[in-house]
Amino acid sequence: MTGTIGLLDISKPRGSVLLDRVEELLHERAPGVTVKRYRKPTFAKPAPEDLRRQIAQECTLVIEALAD
Repeated sequence: MTGTIGLLDISKPRGSVLLDRVEELLHERAPGVTVKRYRKPTFAKPAPEDLRRQIAQECTLVIEALAD
């Protein structure tokens, strides 16, 4: 597998912990993949348009983390 996977932290508590583990697994199981991390300013609102545009331009796939 090749390409760029975006990991989007929606700013809920412990979301970064979940994404840290997802990133580890991606590096172990898909060595040809590039991983980029992103973070929303708040979980209460949709991601800002500029962030959505950046992710769309830079990534093939996005994984969004929800945690508490």
